Amino acid sequence: MAGIDIGWILLIIGALFILGEIAAPGFFAIVPGTVLVIIGALVILAPGIVSQPWSPALFAIITVAISLLTIVFYRRLAPGQKPFTTGKDSLVGKLGEVIKPVGPGSIDGKVKIDSQIWSATSDEPIELAEKVTVVRVSGVHLFVKKVQ
Repeated sequence: MAGIDIGWILLIIGALFILGEIAAPGFFAIVPGTVLVIIGALVILAPGIVSQPWSPALFAIITVAISLLTIVFYRRLAPGQKPFTTGKDSLVGKLGEVIKPVGPGSIDGKVKIDSQIWSATSDEPIELAEKVTVVRVSGVHLFVKKVQ
């Protein structure tokens, strides 16, 4: 009977790990959660397995195998994405929208290009919501001009 109780405890803890991963992806709780669910189910189905002298070795082998299989499975299910990088040359000529007025001699203006927001300056005042194009880049600041 104790094996069944341990099995249920492992199964419930594993399920909570998996639910935690679903709620907050990236915590990597899916691997131990999957291992605990499988070992818990095994203990429930074969309660006598816990009292065997070779059971720690069996559980270690199961843990390693399930961990590797889980990692491979979830990597294929949700492949990682390359990080978004922007180089100086890739911004020149891009179109954007002013989200905070841009003016000469100040980098307080803000421009949204694609999904990123940049500090910007210009040779002339440019008002909110106007379309601009990037002329040049200096560090993380853009020099923009109005789109005619």
